[in-house]
Amino acid sequence: MSSQRTLPSLLEGPVAAHLRRLALPMVWGILATMSFNVVDTYFVAQLGDGPLAAMSFTFPVVMVINALAIGLGAGTSSAVARACGAGDMLQVKQLVSNATLLALVIAVVVSALGLLTIEPLFRMLGAQERLLPLIAEYMVPWYLGAVFAVVPMVALSALRAIGNSAITGRILMAVALFNLILDPLLIFGLYGFPRLELQGAALATVIARGLSFAIALNVLVRREQILGMPSRHWPELKASWRALLAVGLPAIATNVIIPMSGGVVVALVASHGADAVAGLGVALRIEPVALIVFYALSSVVGPFMGQNAGANRHDRLIETVSVLARFSIFFGVGLALVLWLFGGKVASLFSDSPQVLAVAVAYLTLVPISYAGYGFVMSANAAFNGLGHPLPGTFISFLRVLGLYLPLAWLGNHYWGIQGLFVATVISNLAIGAMAWWWLRRYLGTRAAQLESALAK
Repeated sequence: MSSQRTLPSLLEGPVAAHLRRLALPMVWGILATMSFNVVDTYFVAQLGDGPLAAMSFTFPVVMVINALAIGLGAGTSSAVARACGAGDMLQVKQLVSNATLLALVIAVVVSALGLLTIEPLFRMLGAQERLLPLIAEYMVPWYLGAVFAVVPMVALSALRAIGNSAITGRILMAVALFNLILDPLLIFGLYGFPRLELQGAALATVIARGLSFAIALNVLVRREQILGMPSRHWPELKASWRALLAVGLPAIATNVIIPMSGGVVVALVASHGADAVAGLGVALRIEPVALIVFYALSSVVGPFMGQNAGANRHDRLIETVSVLARFSIFFGVGLALVLWLFGGKVASLFSDSPQVLAVAVAYLTLVPISYAGYGFVMSANAAFNGLGHPLPGTFISFLRVLGLYLPLAWLGNHYWGIQGLFVATVISNLAIGAMAWWWLRRYLGTRAAQLESALAK
């Protein structure tokens, strides 16, 4: 075991500085990850409407499998960070090794089930018969390479859990760049490569993710020395998998509910016509880029909270909540102001239709008012996962979507049109953001009191 990893790295020093150091590399890594779909869509669109439509049908399936990988990564990050915070590096190595095996097993199952259900699944999703061969052309290599989508997510989460987000960001950027290079070569058959069209897009993704698989595992084995042979005894393996899935399964549910709710919202907006859907689509292309700092922050909050929870540093846990709340408010207000001033200009890069732009600008003027609340919800969910107590975060997400947002969206859309739908988004984000802050503070206070009581006995 390398000496530099015998002590956890996130237990001393300013909380805000640690979060900034961890989050900045992830901004670029997440931005690179977002480019995958954009790059694939750009090149496939040049093949014609059929291949583009076929690939569009694959997005919901790919998103669900990605949600599965993200959930496993969250479970790994939480368990590893708490063990690292407690200084138990032997347990860290066992958890990472067993998590990698679990990810491999799940990836093989996903591959097998996916390959056996391509036609019935996509028929159920509404794909026309003529598109099924094209969909299979894309999904067969994608399913065969599912191991490269799932296992690296777990490996990179383990790296973040021990405080190394810089290498994670660099790997994600390298993979995105490699995909950008491979896409035109394999899709159009440039420079002596075979012209594989839609299959080439899938193969480029699989090969690029294979690169992340190789690099991440090499870093875990050689540099960090926290990946070895998994447990050979079933009780030990089962205990590790149970610890990982205790956080991983709720995290999967949280990641699945958001895209599902998005489909309902699109259906509500569709009642106002195709231009309204296009306008929402423009706004939803801009929004993830605007929120990328919140995404990056939430990706490192879990490991930070986990390490400090493992070391029983409750003072730093409470301080972290305050830092997150202040940042969410100031950065969220700043984002709202920037989009209020420049949202229309950015939206005009995507469309010149007055009807489309009117909807996009309405969204970018109203909804960013609530980004402070939404940003804190992301961090609070990650914090609960890192603490090994994921159910409040899952409940908050389900309440935000099913209990508050969708009912308010239906009412707002019914009585006040599309503006009412966007106002519903604002109300939901702000209300659930306040609730998440209260719940996280209350949980940490109760946890600290229980520890003090146990020490007093």
